[in-house]
Amino acid sequence: MLTVKSKPRKTVEDFMRLPEGTRAELIDGEIFMSPSPRLRHQWISRNIFRPMADHVERNGLGYVIYAPMDVHLPSSDIVQPDVIFVAAANRGILQDWIRGVPDLAIEILYAEGIDRDRIVKKDLYASNGVREYWIIDDDNRSAEIFVLQGRAYQREGYFRKDESVTSTVLPGLSLAVREIFAA
Repeated sequence: MLTVKSKPRKTVEDFMRLPEGTRAELIDGEIFMSPSPRLRHQWISRNIFRPMADHVERNGLGYVIYAPMDVHLPSSDIVQPDVIFVAAANRGILQDWIRGVPDLAIEILYAEGIDRDRIVKKDLYASNGVREYWIIDDDNRSAEIFVLQGRAYQREGYFRKDESVTSTVLPGLSLAVREIFAA
């Protein structure tokens, strides 16, 4: 008889035993390790974070946080989006980590994580109720925006070059795509 061995599912407790500063995520019982982001990734993150944080602060909308920051979702998955927005009304989820559902999660694609960001995390964010999800693609110099409709995302827009990204959860925010990818 053929026996198939499967890896035991990892738990939040297993994840919490990782050394502090470990770049990792717990998704569907599996721990995914990530290297530190490359410099280009950090420039893009900065180019999104700065104007977004300024807009949010100026308008009293809530809080913008950048990675690394663990987000403990209701599903018991733990993720580290590159940029996170939590509305002022949801401030209670800001604890030692984010414990609950952010209003907006942004992922900047990197070669080894494309499928995870485009498929796995997109579905995970939708099933947990993240209202808006952005996928930033440096290779294509594009931003793809998804808005939650029920328990699934609908594509709100695909923005390139001379266009500007807008957000349903951040009224009045407009980020020029060319500025997102400026070095």
